[in-house]
Amino acid sequence: MKIAGLLLAAGQSTRMGQPKQLLDWQGRPLVAHIAAEALASQLAGLTVVVGAAEAQVRAALRDLPVQIVTNPAYAEGLGSSLGAGLRALPADADAAMVVLVDQPLVTARLMNELIDAYRTAPATLALVPVYRGQRGNPVIVAAALFAELQTLRGDTGARAVFNRYAGQIIWYETNDPAVVTDADTPEAWRALQG
Repeated sequence: MKIAGLLLAAGQSTRMGQPKQLLDWQGRPLVAHIAAEALASQLAGLTVVVGAAEAQVRAALRDLPVQIVTNPAYAEGLGSSLGAGLRALPADADAAMVVLVDQPLVTARLMNELIDAYRTAPATLALVPVYRGQRGNPVIVAAALFAELQTLRGDTGARAVFNRYAGQIIWYETNDPAVVTDADTPEAWRALQG
């Protein structure tokens, strides 16, 4: 089963006040850190969607073997970036893991844990990690959902689609808080850095 990686890194980071893709995490830009974790996992390649601060994000990724896709409509929100990324995935992908750029605690080990869980039930439409009752990311979506997810607009994520197919989704309980830990604000970023 081929599970492609899709890293969404096109957002404007309005609440952060600066491009979070480029924030320093352990000596390198956050987007490069997350991409390296994805590349170290079992994912079959990585496609990165860029938009805001495109030139700098591309420069941060230049030494990594990733496919970069520009979302010219990045200002419209997450839905448009998800659609742009899904359209760019290899045609033979059976599923995609959607990784968010603002979750620096998500590791290759965690990605592999989710991939292994998804592979136990390949007929499922998606896997959504859950930590203490809270849905998180990254999620894995089957190719059967790609077309529907490409119709999302604005900052609408996949939640409504997942709710519609709740019985065909693995709600994967994890003990790793990384799936619900993100950096959307300067305060959250400082908290992550200890």
